[in-house]
Amino acid sequence: METRKIGKTSLAVTKIGFGGAAIGGLYRECRRDAAMETLSTAWDAGLRYFDTAPFYGFGLSERRTGDFLRDKPRDSYVLSTKVGRLLRPVPEDQVPDHSYVDPLPFTVDYDYSYDGIMQSFEFSLARLGLNRIDILYVHDIGAYTHGMEKNAAYMRQLLGGGLKALDELKSSGAISAYGLGVNEVQVCLDVLARHPLDCILLAGRYSLLDRSAENGLLDLCRKEQTSLVIGGVFNSGILATGPVAGAHFDYGPASEDILRRVGSMQEVAQENGIPLAAAAMQFPLREPVVANVLIGTAKPSSLTRNMELMKIDVPEKAFAAFEPFTIR
Repeated sequence: METRKIGKTSLAVTKIGFGGAAIGGLYRECRRDAAMETLSTAWDAGLRYFDTAPFYGFGLSERRTGDFLRDKPRDSYVLSTKVGRLLRPVPEDQVPDHSYVDPLPFTVDYDYSYDGIMQSFEFSLARLGLNRIDILYVHDIGAYTHGMEKNAAYMRQLLGGGLKALDELKSSGAISAYGLGVNEVQVCLDVLARHPLDCILLAGRYSLLDRSAENGLLDLCRKEQTSLVIGGVFNSGILATGPVAGAHFDYGPASEDILRRVGSMQEVAQENGIPLAAAAMQFPLREPVVANVLIGTAKPSSLTRNMELMKIDVPEKAFAAFEPFTIR
């Protein structure tokens, strides 16, 4: 599979990667055997970039990802995980509900400080059972997750020490790259204005439907040579399902406006004889600053189906015809 470089680093990732939230039980149970089968399907399809996080199943995704990768040659894949949340053991009846089914018995504490990031890195190595992580993303910093007031305090932690920790880890060779893993554009602009980043994992904001990243971020990433890794290409599902009853956008039920926009997009897709999902999968990779698109699933059949979407020829006129219905 084609690879693309991460920022100014020597790392290169396959243009399609595996996102590990679903194998941590996001929204529905994922048994260990299903997780391993899905990871194996991804490997057989040529995916060599794997992304996980402590938050995904409260350690469950990291454990499964590490178990799968442990017997693979270490230089044959790229692995990323995230910092900013520390896991703390609690009784089973105190495990919080963050939409993970049967997570491990932990709660989550936000910590973007120097010590918090160093601890998170060490704990992730232990859960993974591996001695190296290639990329660290600062997870869910920003007002989208925390609100303006709380995020101001977390940004002080990150700018006051967290980024220093990441610099030290990179300088020592413990990691090869670092950046943000977020769902909003503004925090990317805020951090890049203060500190260079190798990459940004941006979910849902550079998709066929939501082009928010075009409001300054793409240009800045080109200027700073910061790579984008794109998650959420289906915007929580609606670009895969179409505007059906119960369709989801941005982690919740789609509004009437979103349903109308996607309905118009689906008509464009039909006129061009292509699945809307194929255009959604392929759209981000048309931009050179995008290094990778992540597929997040816990079903081998879904992963295979999504890989088949990459083989469909989407005409340029179709991409142009989608433009009037986008969010910017």
